[in-house]
Amino acid sequence: MSSSIARRSLAAFASAALLLGLGACSADGLSATSDATQASSSTSASGTTALDVLETLPVKGRAPKTGYSRDQFGAAWADVDHNGCDTRNDVLNRDLTDVTYKDGTHDCVVTSGVLDDPYTGTRIDFTRGQDTSTAVQIDHVVALSNAWQTGAQQLSEEERRQLANDPYNLLAVDGPANQQKSDGDAATWLPSNKSFRCEYVARQIGVKSKYGLWVTQAEHDAMANVLSGCPTQAVPTDDGVQSAGSQTTSQSADNGQDTSGTPSEAADTSVTYANCAAVREAGKAPLHRGEPGYSTALDRDGDGVACE
Repeated sequence: MSSSIARRSLAAFASAALLLGLGACSADGLSATSDATQASSSTSASGTTALDVLETLPVKGRAPKTGYSRDQFGAAWADVDHNGCDTRNDVLNRDLTDVTYKDGTHDCVVTSGVLDDPYTGTRIDFTRGQDTSTAVQIDHVVALSNAWQTGAQQLSEEERRQLANDPYNLLAVDGPANQQKSDGDAATWLPSNKSFRCEYVARQIGVKSKYGLWVTQAEHDAMANVLSGCPTQAVPTDDGVQSAGSQTTSQSADNGQDTSGTPSEAADTSVTYANCAAVREAGKAPLHRGEPGYSTALDRDGDGVACE
């Protein structure tokens, strides 16, 4: 996380804490009622409910969409944590159960699994393939187009790349539901699974707070309306993602191979190959993302493994 994002997050939570503190005092400075005390004690470990954080978000009109493109947020599904797995596979690995992986990818490329979809409340059997992968898609909880129109234009290029690949803003969900949502905000789209709506808008609020984004009046009111039915709903904890690469060490030990690599090896750009024939001639096939000589030009299907 960049220092500017960290400062915005701290400021937002400090403001929310101030709101809590003001709510805990009566007009004459005496302690608040037991109801206020109970509400405060039922929040998350950070002491902040989604409603509290919502009240710290600026309310403004939607900025023009002029200039928006997916490219403004960097390459899709970048390996931002440098674990050798792209963000899509990291999130699939986090959100699916009974996961299987593509051979030779060090438990990185997810080939199948089961999703208990939060948006529809249904179970989806995921199988990786040209005609099947779209059944489960990775949704930006705060859509990138929405982010662009509510403050992301002012973020740096690196901050926008972080936003697009931040596990806190990503969920594996039902593909058709994701397509239906498009770039809608809480005022125009909510999950059909009503039991997930409180957590959904709370996560949107958390993301907007983290990245210094604002909400429109209609969006604010829709969020407040959802949260009125769950006033103690906490902003979800920003605990990142259990990356698929975290399992590499045990697998490598089982195989008697050392694939951890040193930082200098992972960042080595001095090794290049003209094509996969050259890779095979050098005895280096297959190449995994992060290994010397790997490039997206050699990885035709974009699964993180080149010259298979």
